[in-house]
Formats: sequence, structure tokens, C-alpha cells
Amino acid sequence: MQRAGTLMLQRLRRLQLALVLRVIMLMPLHGLSRNSKMVTAKVWVVDKKINAFPELDNFKLITETLPTCGDGEFIVEAEWLTVDPYLRLMMDDLQLGTSPEAGQVARVTESRNERYPVGSRVVAYLGWRTHTLLNDDIMDSNTSAELLNRKLFPEVEGLPLSAALGVLGMPGNTAYFGFLEICNPKPGDVVVVNAAAGAVGSVVCQIAKIKGCTVIAFAGTDQKVSWLWDLGVDVAANYKTDDVKKVIKQAAPNGVNCYFDNVGGRFSAKVFPLLARRARVSVCGAVASYNNERQDEEYMSSPYSEALINHKELRVEGFLVNRWSDRWREGIQQLRKWIDEGKLKNTEAVTDGFENTPHAFIGLFRGDNVGKAVVKV
Repeated sequence: MQRAGTLMLQRLRRLQLALVLRVIMLMPLHGLSRNSKMVTAKVWVVDKKINAFPELDNFKLITETLPTCGDGEFIVEAEWLTVDPYLRLMMDDLQLGTSPEAGQVARVTESRNERYPVGSRVVAYLGWRTHTLLNDDIMDSNTSAELLNRKLFPEVEGLPLSAALGVLGMPGNTAYFGFLEICNPKPGDVVVVNAAAGAVGSVVCQIAKIKGCTVIAFAGTDQKVSWLWDLGVDVAANYKTDDVKKVIKQAAPNGVNCYFDNVGGRFSAKVFPLLARRARVSVCGAVASYNNERQDEEYMSSPYSEALINHKELRVEGFLVNRWSDRWREGIQQLRKWIDEGKLKNTEAVTDGFENTPHAFIGLFRGDNVGKAVVKV
């Protein structure tokens, strides 16, 4: 009788152990998923070569079935996408049928990688797509534009996650480093900013005011001009309807000390003669030429006068923000500090729906956005 009871007890313990092991096998371990399922991604690709301005029929929506999530891999789902003017320039060299290398804030939905548990978020340049299969090699490598894929920084906490694509992301650091490092502003300097209501220009305007400068800001609509006045600039004007030279001469009779150029072209040709001696010019972008069909050397033209640059001892420098990759967190932390102090405003132009991504992108070149243009997936 005692032997039978002992055998029964041993069987009961084995059954309990089997049940415990079964439960463990079904449970996620430290955010890891055990059961992988097929995931279908929606992807916007460039389908036709873009001649001058982009149009809707240049883009095509396709679907992709992702491979099963294997060891060391994880799948993310996009929550926010970015549309930026520089993508237009990259599209000229983009292979048809591929997605532009745009940034996104994405949430990990399935994971077999302890570094990226389910529920964590990344900021990565994955393109205009809803889902992506990733691994450490992809996350640890740079994009073709030498931008880094990263985990979402904690500095974004308390703000919309889309801030990681704007004021606390690449555009914000472009303004922070491109203005402070190249223009080296001093209190009392006169600063001219074009495309001043955009993602980068609006942040430059605010940093210049923080640094004690007089800011002359230009935009392309009266609505944006009104917004710039509210932002706190000293002079705001519509470059399409106002006399650019007259506006600058009246506001800066002794010349312009710093010029943050997002546009180039005819606008810069008007600004350069009004620069003060030893002025600093930060060449951030050239939106005026992004939609030109011919950009080879034979057809290149410049608004910059070499004789003027030499005579006035001007410093003219182009840059890519990846130059300061090793200081990236520094910029993010300072920008967040200014936001918390009420010195820096975060403004976004939000387009709802992944299907409207090309609309949001095309709108950049119509001047539709005030602040950073983002797509809420």
C-alpha cells in the first residue's frame, strides 16, 4: 500500500513538472516571441522616373510577405513615417521598384532578439513600409546617407513619438549642429533663414533667438509668415510677394552675419551681396534645384560669386549632419532641455494614413507643411 502511494506521488510530480514546462514553453521570455507567424508589409516604391516635380503616378503601393522571424531577428511595425525634401534628390539615383530610405518610428511586434524585446521602439531608416524584419547587423549599420539606426531615445518621453523624426531627430540635429558649428552665432548677429517654416529652418530660427541674434525669416505663404511672427522672429517676409533685398537691407543696414541656406538658387543670389564682411554661410539644402531635370556638371549653375566670397572673406560651407554622429545625443539632450524650458516649440504637419504618404511628400514642394511633415501610420 505504501509502495502504491509512493508511485502515485511520483507520477503526480512528473505530471506537475510537465505542465510547468509546457507553460514555460508557451510564455514569452524577456519579451521574446516563440510563435512566429507570416506578416504582410505594405510598401510604397518609386515606380516611374521622376521628371522635375514628383507626382502621384511616380509611386506604387505593393505588398511583401516577410520571412519568418528567426533567431536573433525581430519584426517592427511602423507608427510614424517621415517625408523630407532631401529624399527627392536621392530618388534620382534610386532603383525603380524600391522604397526611398525614409526614417520611421517603429514598434517591435515580434522578437527573437533580447536587445529588442516586444513593445520596444526603434528609429530607423527603413523606407515607406509598414513592417520590416530586422536583425543586429541591420540596426548596427549605417544607411546609404550615413545615418544611424537607433533605439528610441528616452528624451522623447512626454512628447509625441514623431518628435524623434523631427525636433529630436535628424532635422533637429541638422539645425543644431549646422547652425551652431558652422555659423558660430554671436549675440547681436543678424541671421537670415530661408524655408524658415520648415522642419529645419524653424528650429534654426528659434536657436538663433536663444543665442541672442536678430532673425530675418523667409517663407512662401502668408500663413507661414504669420506663424513665423508668432514663433518670435524679428522680421518675417514672404519671398514670393515681398522684395527680399529690400526686406534685408531695412532690417540689417550693416549686413548679414549668418545665412542658413535651405534653398539656394535665385534666393541666395539676392542674399550674398548683402552679407557682412566675414559672414558665415551654412549650406544645408538646395530645394530650388532638387526638382531640376539636369544636375550634371555641364548644366550646373551657382548663385555664389567667387569674387564676392574672396573680397568679403566669407565662409561658405556645406554639410551633412552625419558629421556629428559621435555627438548625436548631445544635440538631442540640449534640444529637449530648450523644449522643457519653453524656449523651443515643436510644430508638426501630420498626415493621417499610410496610403497618403506620397501626398504628404509631394506637399513639401507645394509648401503645404508648417514645421516637420510626418505621416501617422
